Amino acid sequence: MADNMSPYSGAWYSGQPEQRSASAWYQAGGRPTPPPPPPGQPSLRRGPTEQQRRRHHRTKVASLCLCTVLLCAAAALAVWRSGLLRRFNDLAQSRAVYGYDFDGGFDYGYDFGSDTDTLPADEYEDFREYFANYYTGSNEIKMPKAPTGTGVTLSLRAQRGEDLTLQEIYDKVSPAVVGITTYMEGEEYAWGTGVVFDSGAGYIVTNTHIIQGCERAQVILSDGRTLDALLVGADENSDIAVIQVEDQTLPAAEFGRSVSLRVGDEVAAIGNPLGQAYTGTMTNGIISAIDRNVTYDGHTMTLLQTNAALNEGNSGGPLINTEGQVIGITNMKIMSGFYTTVEGIGFAIPSSVVKQIADQLIENGVVPGEPTIGIVAGTVSTDAMERYDLPSGLYVTEVSEGSDAKEKGLREGDVITAVNGTEVTTVAQVNVIKEAMEVGDAITLTVWRDGESFDLEIKLVDKGDIQ
Repeated sequence: MADNMSPYSGAWYSGQPEQRSASAWYQAGGRPTPPPPPPGQPSLRRGPTEQQRRRHHRTKVASLCLCTVLLCAAAALAVWRSGLLRRFNDLAQSRAVYGYDFDGGFDYGYDFGSDTDTLPADEYEDFREYFANYYTGSNEIKMPKAPTGTGVTLSLRAQRGEDLTLQEIYDKVSPAVVGITTYMEGEEYAWGTGVVFDSGAGYIVTNTHIIQGCERAQVILSDGRTLDALLVGADENSDIAVIQVEDQTLPAAEFGRSVSLRVGDEVAAIGNPLGQAYTGTMTNGIISAIDRNVTYDGHTMTLLQTNAALNEGNSGGPLINTEGQVIGITNMKIMSGFYTTVEGIGFAIPSSVVKQIADQLIENGVVPGEPTIGIVAGTVSTDAMERYDLPSGLYVTEVSEGSDAKEKGLREGDVITAVNGTEVTTVAQVNVIKEAMEVGDAITLTVWRDGESFDLEIKLVDKGDIQ
């Protein structure tokens, strides 16, 4: 009801002459109609008393306060339950839970490697058989490989002071923006975005988490053509990957220097949010923060923060300055715990980092010097702990050839319960411990095997040296 209307009749003190009939008055207020006053006499109808008005006001204030408290409580609950950060790639369909490599497996926001009991443990007599079906994949990228050591580098150019309109920015950059579709077991698995940065070599930069675990990938060009992609290299820690297509006529984007950015600078983003149905979508905003340290899955990245609208499928797309230069590659945003969006908090990898990683991937296929344990593992589910009397920890599904872990006798089927004396149940916890270590450093794994626990001291190896 309106603020100036009585809760009793809807017109007691509306400030307007009463025009309704006696029957209408009765229906509105549920009261008998008072007799009309003699000519020239004031009406006998009265508005609410001062005490009634005060009581009504107090009721409204109390109701407003209660609503405010409830809204704040709901917001706090959503934040508390939130996973906060979520990668942008869209999974084409829900799949089984996968194991995680300790060296940068990414949480896609779809319970990969989490304590999600999607497989009844009582269907299997032995826990090894259970986990063989529970964890049915790995983070290994099985795409065909491209040659490395070509001498190509990603160039960054200074700004020239020639601002473009949004339409001019779109016309300049969008031809170099591509869609990426990945496949696993012959089925469409994920999609995202990429940016061509070298026409002659057909090099495209994108995010590692888009292609991680896939068997092949296809690139959808701005002219509608679809080409198979080759893997040049991928780095999990930075979330940067370089792929290649065999076409030397592709338009390439111009990359600018992210070091010259300031908070408040205008930017735009182009990508394929929610898949091919919305390919080539452009949004705009500003740089909200620079050098924002974001920890995800145990790794800390220094990113650009923007309020430009970014959605799933934007991963690997360009963040662009007012001169049409790519100054970042979008890769994540803040999400709520209920798969709804917290608006206006997105992130991009600065172009200075993109160049550093891309150049190393083109030269070596990997980023040299990154330490790795050399195993693939995943959380021991609650169902498995109860059914098979297993400890909490991380179930080892693979130990890489060439790793010290393999040399020291770590096996598939072992459960790692602690690292350097700290109990672990998630990959992120291990990555936090490993983050400050270097190749050659020793790390102590507490291992459960066949009902007994023991420690293994192993050395971290260079990721490029393992198979």
